[in-house]
Amino acid sequence: MSSCLQNQYVRVLTIAGSDSGGGAGIQADLKTFAALGCYGTSAITAVTVQNTLGVRGIHSIPPSIVAAQIRAVLDDIRPSAIKIGMVHTAALAAVISSTLMDYPNVPVVFDPVMISTSGHRLIEDDTVAAIKCGLLKSANLLTPNIDEASLLCGRKIESLADMFTAAASMLDMGCRGVLLKGGHLAGPVMNDVYMDVSGAHQVFSAKAVQTTNTHGTGCTLSAAIAANLALGLPIVEAIKRAKDYVNAALEAGKDVLTGAGDGPLNHAFDPVKQLIICI
Repeated sequence: MSSCLQNQYVRVLTIAGSDSGGGAGIQADLKTFAALGCYGTSAITAVTVQNTLGVRGIHSIPPSIVAAQIRAVLDDIRPSAIKIGMVHTAALAAVISSTLMDYPNVPVVFDPVMISTSGHRLIEDDTVAAIKCGLLKSANLLTPNIDEASLLCGRKIESLADMFTAAASMLDMGCRGVLLKGGHLAGPVMNDVYMDVSGAHQVFSAKAVQTTNTHGTGCTLSAAIAANLALGLPIVEAIKRAKDYVNAALEAGKDVLTGAGDGPLNHAFDPVKQLIICI
């Protein structure tokens, strides 16, 4: 006889902006969760007007509504991991940080979305300070790219050594781990630097996929890490598997035409059947 008391989906929450083009943000996160066999929930921070050519407008959701969305999900559905993406205003950064303080045992992956693939700045000037003062401290893992890390640290990052220095600087700001993505540095191999407060560090290397269909890559990676944490994987293995998934999704979608600009990854190239766990 089975000793199972209850069946549940593996649940993940994304707190991020909506991408009308479907390649990044909430849409990419939910596609990623589903592709990895997880049940996705969401709290929308902003509605963006965008397509493959770029961002045309941003409308922020009121902070009280964002906080209410987060509490509605966490109090009832109780996800096992959280991914944070686009936080457009200082008020949103503050309310997300204060709300998550009531749920300290849920691991948080924070992708500080500040600049779009097309180069559009997605964050207000005072929001960087608000993130550094509060929201950063909620993160078990921070996943900035080179441009975002430069903005947070106030320094240029031009080499692998610079990446290690910047990662250490961001740990000093209060997050517990950093995965600094090096894809914006020139070269045939992409190096990502992982470092955490225990002193552990690792370089993840991968050959660059030759494609312009990279819209939503950062969102997808952080969502995949969160999904893997919800599945019970330790952080380094969660990162490794997430990177493998992203590279395969890039390869699967590299020659697909979606619009006239930077297209999305192929999130559903090999989806996992939705997982049900026994507790």
